Amino acid sequence: MANEQEMELHAKMINDQMKMARKLSSIKHKIVVMSGKGGVGKTTVSVNLAFALAHQTKKNIGILDADVHGPNVPKMLGLEGMRPEVEDKQILPIYLPLGDGYGIKVMSMAFLIEPDTPVIWRGPLVSGAIEQFVRDVDWGELEYLIIDMPPGTGDEALTIAQKIPGIDGSIVVTTPQEVALLDSRKTVNFSKQLNLPVIGIIENMSGLICPHCGKKINLFKEGGGEKAARELEVPFLGRVPIEPKLVEDGDAGIPFLKEAKDSESAKAFMDIVKNVIEKVEKQRPG
Repeated sequence: MANEQEMELHAKMINDQMKMARKLSSIKHKIVVMSGKGGVGKTTVSVNLAFALAHQTKKNIGILDADVHGPNVPKMLGLEGMRPEVEDKQILPIYLPLGDGYGIKVMSMAFLIEPDTPVIWRGPLVSGAIEQFVRDVDWGELEYLIIDMPPGTGDEALTIAQKIPGIDGSIVVTTPQEVALLDSRKTVNFSKQLNLPVIGIIENMSGLICPHCGKKINLFKEGGGEKAARELEVPFLGRVPIEPKLVEDGDAGIPFLKEAKDSESAKAFMDIVKNVIEKVEKQRPG
């Protein structure tokens, strides 16, 4: 009996993996955005990366909000209160059009629960929800799927790294101070141990641009992310400073690349996006 149950579980696992692979075959590139700790601006990076990629490629980009306990992607895209539809037993992601025939497709736990409701789940339930977001969501054809990971290297990160086939690599977001850098090093090593290529490190909140004089103030120092990348022998993608406009845009549900495209932060981020595209396309041509 035990052997039969094991065989059934194994068959189900293989079937689920095949279904997952078929589902993701129409997605050209898959990138996970990670951080060793919360509060470093990981979701801001994910949202603006998707926004920039959509405009650069003129194709549809997806965002999978895998941070089940703190799903903030809808807030940052102005999609709060939306509810996905179900068609032919498939969940349709929320679609944000950005241009003629292209935009951003989003799936998040925030679409399925009432505002301010905490998700009090143990690890297996969270991992199961993330799997369902991939397997049972009709993503359609995407040029890139950006997976906004929860902070740290726990069950959710393992689920995504091990069960989503064909991930191009990880982008690690950090801030310059030493405490954040210690965690980012762990995240880079986590990726390496799972044979997940590290596309590079982004140093976020790298200085404050004064709204009055335009000078840069190094609140959290500068250069730590680049130093970590050098020590860990992974690419350094660039650094993004803080500007008050970015905070306002995030609260208003507007990607800062849309409303503050001439800011120092936006210019820095666009250089980062070019680096990301170059590295990903070089890894997986065609």
